[in-house]
Amino acid sequence: MAERIVVALGGNALGKTPTEQLSLVRETARPLADLVEKGYDLVIGHGNGPQVGMINLAMEYSAQRGGGTPFMPFPECGAMTQGYIGYHLQQALQEELRRRCIHKEVVTLVTQVVVDENDPGFQHPTKPVGSFYTRDQAEKMAANKGFTFVEDAGRGYRRVVPSPIPKRIVEIGVVDQLVQAGVIVITVGGGGIPVAETERGLKGVAAVIDKDRASALLARDLQADRLIILTAVDRVCVNFGKPDQRELSEMDLDDCERYIAEGQFAPGSMLPKVESCLDFVRATEGGTALITSLARAADALEGKTGTVIRR
Repeated sequence: MAERIVVALGGNALGKTPTEQLSLVRETARPLADLVEKGYDLVIGHGNGPQVGMINLAMEYSAQRGGGTPFMPFPECGAMTQGYIGYHLQQALQEELRRRCIHKEVVTLVTQVVVDENDPGFQHPTKPVGSFYTRDQAEKMAANKGFTFVEDAGRGYRRVVPSPIPKRIVEIGVVDQLVQAGVIVITVGGGGIPVAETERGLKGVAAVIDKDRASALLARDLQADRLIILTAVDRVCVNFGKPDQRELSEMDLDDCERYIAEGQFAPGSMLPKVESCLDFVRATEGGTALITSLARAADALEGKTGTVIRR
């Protein structure tokens, strides 16, 4: 039986515009196809921070200027990103697999993820979305629109929105059926469309679920063998950006908890990645997690790079 892997792909790796994304996903498809070629059963989650912010801001801009565009709630913006990012990803991966004469179906599934409306994340926005701005630009937008901005890893200022903890993937049964049928599934796009359970059924809520946390929940529910979180660096570091910066080739659960307590990982950046890996490994029997870069994913699975998190 093939090893089942859930891959969490960062939204920032997909480009800032649809045109840029269409070009970038061709590069993204190659290392993903490498994993399929090596015989792994692949399930793909992805982020949508830049994309959902772009769509929300564009819709709001047009609506405020009387352009005939209706107000578009955040959950609907998230659903839009699932559609167009998934379309680009599945098309690029289909073409790359076809080029290698690998006969695998690829499908994107619009996915809802249940959150708790009383989650403290709604009172403390942490999830970066949209473009990067200078400090002056961010301060003007905060004053005019009431947005909250934070400095993001030295790259500029970004808007932050609530990021509640994912509780349940509504379509998990369908995802499992597709994976068992040998289909490569792109799911929990952007962390999933956040919904709350009410007496009348599900309703969308204004938030963006962290894609790493949603992918960890997905990996747990699918009983995956590994969770791979792809980011901008080959390995996790402690003392990041300092003279004594050190790369980590592996961590156990105690290491993760100690480094988190020390504040080694930035909120909204590496922290949710490490916490997601910790949650997955803790919840599974023998499951391992891996944090590495997209380009080195295949090498990391062979132990040549990456940070492995295990019991």
